[in-house]
Amino acid sequence: MGIVMYTDNSFQHHDTLAFLGQGGSFKERLIATHEVVKMHFPFIARIAVALCDTETRVLKTYVHSSGDDKPLENYQSPLDNAPALKEILKRGQPRVINYMPPLERSAHEHTRRIGQQGYAASYTLPMFNNSDFFGFLFFNSYEAGAFTEDVLQVLDVYGHMIALMASIELSSVNTLNAAVRTAGHITHHRDPETGGHLDRMSRFSHLIARALADQHELDDDYIEHVFMFAPLHDIGKIAIPDHILLKAGALNDHEMGVMKTHVEKGVQMIDDLLKNFAIDNMSHTDLLRNIAVYHHEAVNGTGYPEGKVGEDIPLEARIVAVADVFDALTSKRPYKEAWSNKDAFEALHKLSGEQLDKQCVDALFAHREEVEVIQKRFKEEQDH
Repeated sequence: MGIVMYTDNSFQHHDTLAFLGQGGSFKERLIATHEVVKMHFPFIARIAVALCDTETRVLKTYVHSSGDDKPLENYQSPLDNAPALKEILKRGQPRVINYMPPLERSAHEHTRRIGQQGYAASYTLPMFNNSDFFGFLFFNSYEAGAFTEDVLQVLDVYGHMIALMASIELSSVNTLNAAVRTAGHITHHRDPETGGHLDRMSRFSHLIARALADQHELDDDYIEHVFMFAPLHDIGKIAIPDHILLKAGALNDHEMGVMKTHVEKGVQMIDDLLKNFAIDNMSHTDLLRNIAVYHHEAVNGTGYPEGKVGEDIPLEARIVAVADVFDALTSKRPYKEAWSNKDAFEALHKLSGEQLDKQCVDALFAHREEVEVIQKRFKEEQDH
Protein backbone atom coordinates (compact mmCIF):
# COMPACT_ATOMS: atom_id res chain seq x y z
CA MET A 1 0.00 0.00 0.00
CA GLY A 2 1.22 3.47 -0.80
CA ILE A 3 1.76 6.14 1.79
CA VAL A 4 -1.00 8.74 1.93
CA MET A 5 0.36 12.25 2.50
CA TYR A 6 -1.83 14.76 4.33
CA THR A 7 -1.38 18.51 4.12
CA ASP A 8 -3.11 21.37 5.89
CA ASN A 9 -5.19 21.82 2.74
CA SER A 10 -6.70 18.37 3.33
CA PHE A 11 -8.54 19.69 6.40
CA GLN A 12 -9.62 23.11 5.22
CA HIS A 13 -13.26 22.26 4.57
CA HIS A 14 -15.64 23.35 7.34
CA ASP A 15 -18.55 20.99 7.97
CA THR A 16 -21.43 23.44 8.45
CA LEU A 17 -23.70 20.70 9.83
CA ALA A 18 -21.24 19.22 12.34
CA PHE A 19 -23.42 20.55 15.19
CA LEU A 20 -25.99 17.83 14.40
CA GLY A 21 -23.73 15.23 15.95
CA GLN A 22 -22.72 17.28 18.95
CA GLY A 23 -25.84 17.11 21.11
CA GLY A 24 -27.93 20.06 22.21
CA SER A 25 -31.68 20.51 22.29
CA PHE A 26 -33.87 20.25 19.23
CA LYS A 27 -34.51 23.99 19.43
CA GLU A 28 -30.77 24.74 19.45
CA ARG A 29 -30.23 22.48 16.45
CA LEU A 30 -33.15 24.05 14.59
CA ILE A 31 -31.72 27.53 15.12
CA ALA A 32 -28.29 26.34 13.99
CA THR A 33 -29.83 24.70 10.92
CA HIS A 34 -31.57 27.98 10.07
CA GLU A 35 -28.22 29.77 10.16
CA VAL A 36 -26.85 27.27 7.64
CA VAL A 37 -29.92 27.66 5.43
CA LYS A 38 -29.49 31.44 5.46
CA MET A 39 -25.97 31.01 4.10
CA HIS A 40 -27.67 29.83 0.88
CA PHE A 41 -31.00 31.63 1.16
CA PRO A 42 -30.74 34.74 3.36
CA PHE A 43 -34.40 35.55 2.68
CA ILE A 44 -35.63 32.64 4.87
CA ALA A 45 -36.84 34.54 7.94
CA ARG A 46 -38.41 31.75 9.96
CA ILE A 47 -38.41 27.98 10.33
CA ALA A 48 -41.04 26.65 12.72
CA VAL A 49 -42.43 23.31 13.87
CA ALA A 50 -45.97 22.68 15.09
CA LEU A 51 -46.92 19.34 16.63
CA CYS A 52 -50.26 17.58 16.45
CA ASP A 53 -51.69 15.85 19.51
CA THR A 54 -52.75 12.55 17.95
CA GLU A 55 -55.42 11.98 20.59
CA THR A 56 -57.18 15.34 20.30
CA ARG A 57 -56.02 16.52 16.83
CA VAL A 58 -54.96 19.81 18.38
CA LEU A 59 -52.04 21.63 16.71
CA LYS A 60 -49.53 23.22 19.10
CA THR A 61 -46.64 25.52 18.33
CA TYR A 62 -43.41 23.84 19.41
CA VAL A 63 -40.14 25.49 18.34
CA HIS A 64 -39.11 28.20 15.90
CA SER A 65 -35.93 29.95 14.77
CA SER A 66 -37.26 33.45 14.17
CA GLY A 67 -35.71 35.14 17.19
CA ASP A 68 -37.83 38.03 18.46
CA ASP A 69 -40.42 37.50 15.72
CA LYS A 70 -43.00 35.34 17.50
CA PRO A 71 -46.25 35.48 15.54
CA LEU A 72 -47.51 32.17 16.93
CA GLU A 73 -45.84 31.83 20.33
CA ASN A 74 -47.92 29.85 22.89
CA TYR A 75 -50.61 29.07 20.34
CA GLN A 76 -52.74 26.00 19.79
CA SER A 77 -55.82 25.25 17.72
CA PRO A 78 -57.85 22.22 16.63
CA LEU A 79 -56.70 21.00 13.23
CA ASP A 80 -60.33 21.21 12.12
CA ASN A 81 -60.07 25.00 12.54
CA ALA A 82 -57.24 25.16 10.01
CA PRO A 83 -58.75 24.05 6.67
CA ALA A 84 -55.64 24.95 4.68
CA LEU A 85 -53.47 22.71 6.86
CA LYS A 86 -56.10 19.96 6.75
CA GLU A 87 -55.88 20.04 2.96
CA ILE A 88 -52.08 19.69 3.12
CA LEU A 89 -52.49 16.65 5.37
CA LYS A 90 -55.23 15.18 3.17
CA ARG A 91 -52.99 15.41 0.11
CA GLY A 92 -49.88 14.37 2.03
CA GLN A 93 -47.93 16.94 0.04
CA PRO A 94 -46.21 20.26 0.82
CA ARG A 95 -47.78 23.60 -0.12
CA VAL A 96 -46.09 26.67 -1.62
CA ILE A 97 -47.56 30.17 -1.38
CA ASN A 98 -45.28 32.66 -3.11
CA TYR A 99 -47.61 35.63 -2.99
CA MET A 100 -49.56 35.71 0.24
CA PRO A 101 -52.73 37.83 0.08
CA PRO A 102 -53.61 40.25 2.93
CA LEU A 103 -54.42 38.01 5.88
CA GLU A 104 -55.01 40.47 8.71
CA ARG A 105 -58.80 40.03 8.49
CA SER A 106 -58.85 36.27 8.14
CA ALA A 107 -61.42 34.35 10.17
CA HIS A 108 -58.65 32.11 11.52
CA GLU A 109 -56.46 33.46 14.31
CA HIS A 110 -53.26 31.72 13.23
CA THR A 111 -53.67 33.11 9.70
CA ARG A 112 -54.23 36.62 11.05
CA ARG A 113 -51.10 36.41 13.18
CA ILE A 114 -48.99 35.33 10.21
CA GLY A 115 -50.49 38.17 8.15
CA GLN A 116 -49.81 40.73 10.86
CA GLN A 117 -46.18 39.62 10.97
CA GLY A 118 -45.85 40.56 7.30
CA TYR A 119 -44.62 37.32 5.72
CA ALA A 120 -45.03 37.42 1.94
CA ALA A 121 -44.31 33.78 1.10
CA SER A 122 -44.45 30.41 2.82
CA TYR A 123 -43.57 26.76 2.30
CA THR A 124 -45.36 24.20 4.49
CA LEU A 125 -44.53 20.50 4.78
CA PRO A 126 -46.45 17.80 6.67
CA MET A 127 -44.18 15.66 8.88
CA PHE A 128 -44.50 11.89 9.09
CA ASN A 129 -42.80 9.16 11.07
CA ASN A 130 -43.32 5.70 9.56
CA SER A 131 -46.32 7.14 7.70
CA ASP A 132 -47.81 8.52 10.94
CA PHE A 133 -48.51 12.25 10.79
CA PHE A 134 -47.17 14.22 13.77
CA GLY A 135 -46.99 17.89 12.73
CA PHE A 136 -46.11 20.59 10.23
CA LEU A 137 -42.88 22.33 9.27
CA PHE A 138 -42.99 25.94 8.08
CA PHE A 139 -40.52 28.07 6.11
CA ASN A 140 -41.46 31.77 5.91
CA SER A 141 -40.02 34.70 3.98
CA TYR A 142 -40.71 38.43 3.87
CA GLU A 143 -39.91 38.32 0.15
CA ALA A 144 -42.69 37.46 -2.30
CA GLY A 145 -41.80 34.84 -4.90
CA ALA A 146 -38.96 33.51 -2.75
CA PHE A 147 -39.73 29.81 -3.10
CA THR A 148 -38.62 28.96 -6.61
CA GLU A 149 -38.24 25.36 -7.72
CA ASP A 150 -34.45 25.53 -7.28
CA VAL A 151 -34.88 26.84 -3.73
CA LEU A 152 -37.49 24.19 -2.89
CA GLN A 153 -35.25 21.33 -3.99
CA VAL A 154 -32.68 22.39 -1.40
CA LEU A 155 -35.23 23.19 1.30
CA ASP A 156 -36.76 19.73 0.91
CA VAL A 157 -33.47 18.23 2.04
CA TYR A 158 -33.29 20.48 5.09
CA GLY A 159 -37.00 19.99 5.74
CA HIS A 160 -36.76 16.22 5.92
CA MET A 161 -33.65 16.50 8.07
CA ILE A 162 -35.51 18.77 10.53
CA ALA A 163 -38.52 16.43 10.52
CA LEU A 164 -36.20 13.54 11.32
CA MET A 165 -34.65 15.46 14.22
CA ALA A 166 -38.13 16.23 15.57
CA SER A 167 -39.19 12.62 15.19
CA ILE A 168 -36.12 11.38 17.08
CA GLU A 169 -36.78 13.88 19.89
CA LEU A 170 -40.40 12.77 20.25
CA SER A 171 -39.52 9.08 19.92
CA SER A 172 -37.18 9.38 22.91
CA VAL A 173 -40.04 10.60 25.11
CA ASN A 174 -42.40 7.95 23.71
CA THR A 175 -39.80 5.31 24.51
CA LEU A 176 -39.71 6.40 28.13
CA ASN A 177 -43.48 6.36 28.43
CA ALA A 178 -43.74 2.96 26.77
CA ALA A 179 -41.05 1.52 29.03
CA VAL A 180 -42.88 2.73 32.13
CA ARG A 181 -46.24 1.32 31.03
CA THR A 182 -44.65 -2.00 30.05
CA ALA A 183 -42.77 -2.30 33.34
CA GLY A 184 -46.00 -1.67 35.22
CA HIS A 185 -47.75 -4.53 33.45
CA ILE A 186 -44.83 -6.95 33.75
CA THR A 187 -44.34 -6.41 37.48
CA HIS A 188 -48.08 -6.16 38.21
CA HIS A 189 -47.43 -3.03 40.27
CA ARG A 190 -50.57 -1.32 39.08
CA ASP A 191 -51.08 2.22 40.28
CA PRO A 192 -54.78 3.15 40.09
CA GLU A 193 -53.64 6.54 38.78
CA THR A 194 -52.88 5.38 35.23
CA GLY A 195 -54.49 5.51 31.81
CA GLY A 196 -56.95 8.39 31.64
CA HIS A 197 -55.37 10.05 34.67
CA LEU A 198 -52.07 10.47 32.85
CA ASP A 199 -53.82 11.74 29.72
CA ARG A 200 -55.80 14.29 31.71
CA MET A 201 -53.15 15.53 34.13
CA SER A 202 -50.56 15.95 31.35
CA ARG A 203 -53.01 18.13 29.44
CA PHE A 204 -53.93 20.05 32.59
CA SER A 205 -50.20 20.65 33.02
CA HIS A 206 -49.94 21.92 29.46
CA LEU A 207 -52.93 24.21 30.05
CA ILE A 208 -51.38 25.70 33.22
CA ALA A 209 -47.98 26.18 31.57
CA ARG A 210 -49.56 28.00 28.62
CA ALA A 211 -51.52 30.25 30.98
CA LEU A 212 -48.29 31.18 32.81
CA ALA A 213 -46.24 31.67 29.64
CA ASP A 214 -46.25 35.47 29.57
CA GLN A 215 -45.72 35.85 33.30
CA HIS A 216 -42.76 33.48 33.42
CA GLU A 217 -41.50 33.96 29.83
CA LEU A 218 -42.06 30.31 28.95
CA ASP A 219 -41.46 29.31 25.35
CA ASP A 220 -43.30 26.57 23.47
CA ASP A 221 -40.35 24.21 23.81
CA TYR A 222 -40.61 24.33 27.61
CA ILE A 223 -44.41 24.06 27.60
CA GLU A 224 -44.43 21.03 25.31
CA HIS A 225 -41.84 19.23 27.42
CA VAL A 226 -43.91 19.81 30.55
CA PHE A 227 -46.76 18.11 28.68
CA MET A 228 -44.58 15.24 27.47
CA PHE A 229 -42.86 14.63 30.81
CA ALA A 230 -45.84 15.07 33.14
CA PRO A 231 -47.00 11.43 32.75
CA LEU A 232 -43.66 10.28 34.15
CA HIS A 233 -44.08 12.15 37.45
CA ASP A 234 -44.90 9.02 39.46
CA ILE A 235 -42.69 6.53 37.63
CA GLY A 236 -41.17 5.49 40.97
CA LYS A 237 -44.49 4.04 42.13
CA ILE A 238 -43.73 0.99 40.00
CA ALA A 239 -41.36 -0.06 42.79
CA ILE A 240 -43.84 0.46 45.65
CA PRO A 241 -45.41 -2.81 46.95
CA ASP A 242 -49.04 -3.36 46.03
CA HIS A 243 -50.19 -3.63 49.66
CA ILE A 244 -49.09 -0.02 50.12
CA LEU A 245 -49.75 1.41 46.67
CA LEU A 246 -53.27 -0.01 46.45
CA LYS A 247 -54.27 0.24 50.10
CA ALA A 248 -57.84 1.47 50.41
CA GLY A 249 -57.40 3.15 53.78
CA ALA A 250 -54.97 5.70 55.19
CA LEU A 251 -51.29 4.77 55.27
CA ASN A 252 -49.54 4.43 58.63
CA ASP A 253 -46.25 6.20 59.27
CA HIS A 254 -44.14 3.27 58.07
CA GLU A 255 -46.19 2.83 54.92
CA MET A 256 -46.07 6.54 54.21
CA GLY A 257 -42.30 6.44 54.58
CA VAL A 258 -42.14 3.69 51.98
CA MET A 259 -44.52 5.57 49.69
CA LYS A 260 -42.35 8.70 49.83
CA THR A 261 -39.39 6.75 48.47
CA HIS A 262 -41.07 6.69 45.06
CA VAL A 263 -39.56 10.09 44.19
CA GLU A 264 -36.02 8.85 44.79
CA LYS A 265 -36.75 5.57 43.02
CA GLY A 266 -38.29 7.54 40.18
CA VAL A 267 -35.13 9.51 39.44
CA GLN A 268 -33.06 6.32 39.61
CA MET A 269 -35.40 4.68 37.11
CA ILE A 270 -35.29 7.70 34.82
CA ASP A 271 -31.49 7.70 34.82
CA ASP A 272 -31.45 3.95 34.14
CA LEU A 273 -33.94 4.24 31.31
CA LEU A 274 -32.07 7.13 29.70
CA LYS A 275 -28.85 5.14 29.85
CA ASN A 276 -30.24 1.72 28.87
CA PHE A 277 -32.19 3.09 25.91
CA ALA A 278 -29.20 5.25 24.88
CA ILE A 279 -31.24 8.45 25.04
CA ASP A 280 -29.33 10.12 27.87
CA ASN A 281 -28.52 12.99 25.49
CA MET A 282 -32.22 13.83 25.20
CA SER A 283 -32.92 17.49 25.80
CA HIS A 284 -34.56 18.86 28.97
CA THR A 285 -33.76 15.83 31.12
CA ASP A 286 -33.23 18.28 33.99
CA LEU A 287 -36.88 19.28 33.64
CA LEU A 288 -37.91 15.62 33.70
CA ARG A 289 -35.93 14.94 36.86
CA ASN A 290 -37.36 18.04 38.55
CA ILE A 291 -40.90 16.83 37.89
CA ALA A 292 -40.17 13.35 39.23
CA VAL A 293 -38.37 14.56 42.37
CA TYR A 294 -40.21 17.70 43.43
CA HIS A 295 -43.90 17.30 42.51
CA HIS A 296 -44.67 16.46 46.17
CA GLU A 297 -42.98 19.55 47.57
CA ALA A 298 -45.29 22.12 49.21
CA VAL A 299 -44.85 25.86 48.79
CA ASN A 300 -44.95 26.30 52.60
CA GLY A 301 -42.02 23.90 53.04
CA THR A 302 -43.96 20.94 54.48
CA GLY A 303 -43.56 18.71 51.43
CA TYR A 304 -40.97 16.11 50.51
CA PRO A 305 -38.28 15.04 49.79
CA GLU A 306 -36.34 18.25 50.58
CA GLY A 307 -38.89 20.59 52.16
CA LYS A 308 -38.33 23.24 49.49
CA VAL A 309 -40.23 26.51 49.85
CA GLY A 310 -42.05 28.67 47.28
CA GLU A 311 -40.10 29.47 44.14
CA ASP A 312 -37.25 27.22 45.23
CA ILE A 313 -39.49 24.47 43.92
CA PRO A 314 -38.97 24.27 40.14
CA LEU A 315 -41.92 25.73 38.25
CA GLU A 316 -42.48 22.55 36.26
CA ALA A 317 -42.93 20.60 39.50
CA ARG A 318 -45.38 23.19 40.85
CA ILE A 319 -47.37 22.98 37.62
CA VAL A 320 -47.56 19.19 37.65
CA ALA A 321 -48.47 19.13 41.35
CA VAL A 322 -51.61 21.20 40.76
CA ALA A 323 -52.63 19.16 37.71
CA ASP A 324 -52.04 15.91 39.59
CA VAL A 325 -53.98 16.90 42.72
CA PHE A 326 -56.92 18.28 40.76
CA ASP A 327 -57.32 15.14 38.67
CA ALA A 328 -56.89 12.90 41.73
CA LEU A 329 -59.72 14.76 43.46
CA THR A 330 -62.05 14.59 40.45
CA SER A 331 -61.35 10.89 39.75
CA LYS A 332 -62.90 7.83 41.38
CA ARG A 333 -60.50 5.77 43.43
CA PRO A 334 -60.89 2.53 45.44
CA TYR A 335 -61.02 4.61 48.61
CA LYS A 336 -63.18 7.56 47.39
CA GLU A 337 -65.79 8.76 44.94
CA ALA A 338 -64.98 11.40 42.35
CA TRP A 339 -65.42 14.99 43.51
CA SER A 340 -67.23 17.57 41.44
CA ASN A 341 -65.09 20.19 39.72
CA LYS A 342 -66.67 22.81 41.97
CA ASP A 343 -65.65 20.98 45.15
CA ALA A 344 -62.20 20.20 43.75
CA PHE A 345 -61.51 23.83 42.88
CA GLU A 346 -62.66 24.89 46.35
CA ALA A 347 -60.18 22.42 47.83
CA LEU A 348 -57.41 23.70 45.56
CA HIS A 349 -58.08 27.28 46.62
CA LYS A 350 -57.78 26.23 50.28
CA LEU A 351 -54.43 24.59 49.48
CA SER A 352 -53.34 27.58 47.39
CA GLY A 353 -50.35 29.33 48.92
CA GLU A 354 -49.92 26.53 51.45
CA GLN A 355 -49.36 23.25 49.65
CA LEU A 356 -49.95 24.35 46.06
CA ASP A 357 -48.63 27.26 44.02
CA LYS A 358 -51.27 30.02 43.85
CA GLN A 359 -50.43 31.09 40.31
CA CYS A 360 -50.81 27.53 39.06
CA VAL A 361 -54.13 27.06 40.87
CA ASP A 362 -55.47 30.34 39.51
CA ALA A 363 -54.34 29.43 36.00
CA LEU A 364 -56.24 26.14 36.05
CA PHE A 365 -59.34 27.77 37.57
CA ALA A 366 -59.32 30.49 34.90
CA HIS A 367 -59.56 27.83 32.18
CA ARG A 368 -62.41 25.74 33.58
CA GLU A 369 -64.04 25.29 30.17
CA GLU A 370 -60.87 23.77 28.73
CA VAL A 371 -60.63 21.54 31.80
CA GLU A 372 -64.11 20.18 31.07
CA VAL A 373 -63.24 19.53 27.43
CA ILE A 374 -60.21 17.47 28.53
CA GLN A 375 -62.31 15.55 31.07
CA LYS A 376 -64.94 14.68 28.46
CA ARG A 377 -62.30 13.57 25.96
CA PHE A 378 -60.47 11.35 28.47
CA LYS A 379 -63.24 9.96 30.62
CA GLU A 380 -62.63 8.05 33.83
CA GLU A 381 -63.93 4.82 32.29
CA GLN A 382 -60.80 4.69 30.17
CA ASP A 383 -58.81 4.09 33.35
CA HIS A 384 -60.31 0.70 33.93
